[in-house]
Amino acid sequence: MQDSIVYLNGLFTPLENAKVSILDRGFCYGDGLFETIRVCNGKVFKLDQHIERLLISLPLIFLDLPMTAEEIKAVVQETLARNKYKNAIIRLTVTRGINAETFQIDSEIPPTLVVHARPHRPLPKTVYRKGVQITLLTMRASGLPSLKRGLKTCNFLANIMVREISTQKGSMEGIIVDPDRGVTEGATSNLFIVKEGVLKTPVINNLVLEGITRRAVLEIARDHKIPIEEGSMMPEDVLTADEVFITSSGIDIVPVIRVDDTYIGNKKPGILTCFLQDEFLKGIEGAR
Repeated sequence: MQDSIVYLNGLFTPLENAKVSILDRGFCYGDGLFETIRVCNGKVFKLDQHIERLLISLPLIFLDLPMTAEEIKAVVQETLARNKYKNAIIRLTVTRGINAETFQIDSEIPPTLVVHARPHRPLPKTVYRKGVQITLLTMRASGLPSLKRGLKTCNFLANIMVREISTQKGSMEGIIVDPDRGVTEGATSNLFIVKEGVLKTPVINNLVLEGITRRAVLEIARDHKIPIEEGSMMPEDVLTADEVFITSSGIDIVPVIRVDDTYIGNKKPGILTCFLQDEFLKGIEGAR
């Protein structure tokens, strides 16, 4: 298989030659942001929204990327074109660059920008037909100071631990339950429940990232006049829900039939979940 072509700081190079310094703050501290972007049938899904989220987030961590939205989108499209993938996952990463000797931010240091495309490997179809198990993990959710919204940062150790603990429990995903704020989000996903025909999801705050797929689901629901509630959510809300599902760019909409030892609904994907899945696939297949 041909080595993928990576964009790194203005140059396109084979993956095996794409090297970042060990002094890069992304490597040393996880000091940066990233976007995971879906490509279906050669079309990038919700690229504008991904770039918008990135550009809104960068100044919140005092990181300046001297590129316009159009310039970033052009790099993403060129990376995809050079790799010739019809179905792919694109990872766009921005770090604070090479300045690891001190915690102090040096605004004169140029950032590191990487765009890497890889083939998309979908989950088995049985996952969508039969549903999965997830785990609720009570732990103190971490948010950055002075921020009112979650950020997709490169510091992902807590998420990795949540996923690993959940996997050891036989679950596909772990959902973080903050002792004070209740249900927040998954290691790499947003959570939705359905109760008496109402679609509910935790409200966006400094502990909950506004996922692009999450936003797409809410857009579909609004278009079809499905009642929506964004607010606080407790574990008992999840355990007593009629339907549960999780969302992210890599997995789309995955139905949940079991939360720890509790089965959800009639132990199979719910009617509204399946409807949203179908509508979402229509949208992603016509992505632009």
